[in-house]
Amino acid sequence: MTTISFRLPEHLLRRLEKESLARRTTKSSVMRECIETSLSQGDGSGSLPVLKPGESVYDHALPILKRAWGRRGRGVHDLAANPRHMEGFGK
Repeated sequence: MTTISFRLPEHLLRRLEKESLARRTTKSSVMRECIETSLSQGDGSGSLPVLKPGESVYDHALPILKRAWGRRGRGVHDLAANPRHMEGFGK
């Protein structure tokens, strides 16, 4: 069996420890069971959208991109264009 390592937020670690104590088993066995259950429930596609024939991911992303493009004028402008922000630069 291969060993892996990863970081858990404190709240998940507490839940894992509580669950392993309640089951009277190791944290590793609880993790293995959770991973097995999670992987067996899915079809392997994750949360990817189902595309119709001839449809692209760009078609799905276009509404999000249009909102982002519409906000361009309201974001932070190039500070280098304002001479006040460049005072003392390079000295």
